[in-house]
Amino acid sequence: MYRSPLTTSPDTNLVKAISLIVEYKLTGLTVAAEDGSVVGILSELDCIRAVLTAIYNDGDPDHMMVRDAMCTDLNTCAAGDSIVEVAQSMLSSGQRRRPVVEGSKLVGQVSSNNILWALMEHSRAKRFDSKAPR
Repeated sequence: MYRSPLTTSPDTNLVKAISLIVEYKLTGLTVAAEDGSVVGILSELDCIRAVLTAIYNDGDPDHMMVRDAMCTDLNTCAAGDSIVEVAQSMLSSGQRRRPVVEGSKLVGQVSSNNILWALMEHSRAKRFDSKAPR
């Protein structure tokens, strides 16, 4: 889990948010309100969809805000949730990140990369345990 994930505000200019995603090589950002509550997710695909829609409709992506593109159908998790359950939820929803919340406040983020790393570490530990002398 990332304890201090990069976030954006719903009132942030979409192009600025896209710049963060590209600069930090992220797959998306958690969208948080001023009080720290999670209000949405902005994925790379959300950004592509919004920019293409703006261009197709002779609009200007420079005038769009994050709130115009973000997904508000939130799937969150708690710090104590099972990694297997979080992974299954990611697979079923197709979302690659989960904001970790306590109440409604963001305390971290779990990415598909975190899940993959944890599963590989578990697999390695299991393999080494089976090779240990008994």
